[in-house]
Formats: sequence, structure tokens, C-alpha cells
Amino acid sequence: MTEPHRKARRPLRTALLLALATVVLSAAALTGVVLWQHAYDLHEERVTVPAAGRALPGVLATPAGKGPGPFPLVVFVHGDGETDATHDGFYRPYWEAFARAGYASLSLDKPADWLAQSMDDRARETTDAIAWARTRPGIDADRIGLWGASQAGWVLPKVVAQAPAPGIRFVIAVGTAVNWQRQGEYHLRAGLRAAGADADRTAAALRTRESTLALLRRGASYEEYRASPGADPELTAERWSFISRNHTADATGDLRAMRAAGAVPVLLISGADDLNVDGAETEAVYRALLTPGTLTVRRYPAATHALLRTPVERSPWRLTLTAVFAPRAVFPPGLLADQRDFLEGLPR
Repeated sequence: MTEPHRKARRPLRTALLLALATVVLSAAALTGVVLWQHAYDLHEERVTVPAAGRALPGVLATPAGKGPGPFPLVVFVHGDGETDATHDGFYRPYWEAFARAGYASLSLDKPADWLAQSMDDRARETTDAIAWARTRPGIDADRIGLWGASQAGWVLPKVVAQAPAPGIRFVIAVGTAVNWQRQGEYHLRAGLRAAGADADRTAAALRTRESTLALLRRGASYEEYRASPGADPELTAERWSFISRNHTADATGDLRAMRAAGAVPVLLISGADDLNVDGAETEAVYRALLTPGTLTVRRYPAATHALLRTPVERSPWRLTLTAVFAPRAVFPPGLLADQRDFLEGLPR
């Protein structure tokens, strides 16, 4: 009497097994895609670098399959915020593009107390990292340059102007500003426009900003700031201290000193949808102050301050999926290739 029931169960069991096999195979295929997409043509070495009185962990990435070198080097200078050497993996596509041009890359973790740093501190840290790199047998000490994003715009010209011989050979500046306070106003206005703010709301926000600047000019304490109208409740004491230390930053003088240091090729990169930095102003200042013929400019449509594709960055689920399954595709077309071409075109 049980035989028909057994026969009835067999098709169901077969279907379940087929479904399970499909799921397993699909998962394996997806895992393979992810592993393949995150396999970079690099050799990464974990290093510890003495910089500005600290021992900072970092990564030295060298071209794979191109022998022991010596390789020219790109030293990375981070933007704002807590950042590890890989920038959570975000830098690896850059390192790979540079490796294909025959260049190594060096990037360090930011120190834990990075909010206690000035731009001069960050420049000393970078200069020390370069000095360390010049002692490495696999690095060409005569061909070292800088890559820096956002806040690094106040660090890169300092390092170039202060570097001892043989000096800095090139600079790649990504989304960099010139004047801290003008950048802040641009960022505020751009954010208000994006939010559809009316004239009254914009005027009120600008008044609050001027009140905060007045506090900064007279060296007000964090407690005074918190007691002021319109104080941001999420701004910490450490962040206030950082802003107080750096709000007068302006790259103009260092850019002039950089010109005096020699004809250093500069690749200036910006995104057309940057809400943080006025790329047109930065380009105008760089053109006015740098040695004629040394500046190359690339501005990418539909790209943000982070030089990610705008529709990808502004959609959390698209950003996550793209970063996992196609990490090189988070960038606008041509961004990585243009930087590789810039490096390949430098004098040897």
C-alpha cells in the first residue's frame, strides 16, 4: 500500500535536489566572479614606515611579473576622514593601473589621532614616507611622485616645495581645493541647491556659517561653539579642534613655491558633479600659478567628488553591488586609463 506514495515522492525529491544543485552552482559561479574581479595584477607587501614620529602600517604595491625593479613610485596622500592604507580596497584599481605603467604605489594608514594633525603635519608625514621609500632597493629613488585626493590639495604642494633633491617628479591631484573657507562655502551652497533650498533657507545657512567663522577667527572653544545658534550637534570636540587648526589653509603660497621648485608635471582630475570642491576654480588657480606647460586637466562628466560614477555613488544598492561584482566599474570611463597614460608619458 505504500508503493504509490514512494513513487509520488521521487519526482519531488528530484526537483528539490535539482533546485539545491542550481543554488550551489549559482553561488559558486558568483563567488568565482567576485574572486576574479578582486584579483589584481599586483604584489602587495605589508610594511611599517616611520613617519612624523610614528610607525605607520602601510602597503607597498609593486607590478607583478616585472622583476624586482627598481620601479618608479606613486606615494598616496589621503583625503579627509579615517582611512586605512587600501581605503577599504578602493585604491587597488588605481594601484593596478599604475602597475601596468610600471609604477609601484605606497599608501599608509592614517594615524589614529589624525584629527590632531595640521596640514604641515601631514606634509611631514608624506615627506618621511618618501625618504623611507628611497631606501628600498626595489624603488627608483629618482622617480617618485604623489597622488592625492581632496584634502590632500593642501598637502601636495607643500611636499613638492619642501622636498630635497632629487625632488618630486610628478603630481596627480584628484578633486583638490585651493582655499579651505572658499571650499566650505562652495560645498554649503552646492548642497543647498541639490536639496532644493529656497533663498531664505540659503541665506540663513550662510549667516550661520559666518557666525561659525567668526568663532574660529577668535579661537573660540568647543563649548562656545556648542552654545552658539545653529551649532551642529554631531560635530565633536576633536573635529572642532581639527577645523580650528586648519580653517586658514590655502594652497596658493605653496603652489607658487612649487613652481619655484621646478617644472613638475601635474595631472588635475575633477568630477563634473562634485558637490564638495569647485573644480573650475582649482583649475584656474593651478593654471595661473604653475609652470606653463606642466598642467594636464581631466574633468569627467557624471562623476562625483570621489570620482565615482554619479548614478552609482548616489544609489547605495548599486554602489554595493558594483563594488562587489565589478569594482573597476565604479569609476567613470577613462579615469584609470588616463592616469596610466599620464605616468607612461613622463620623462624617464
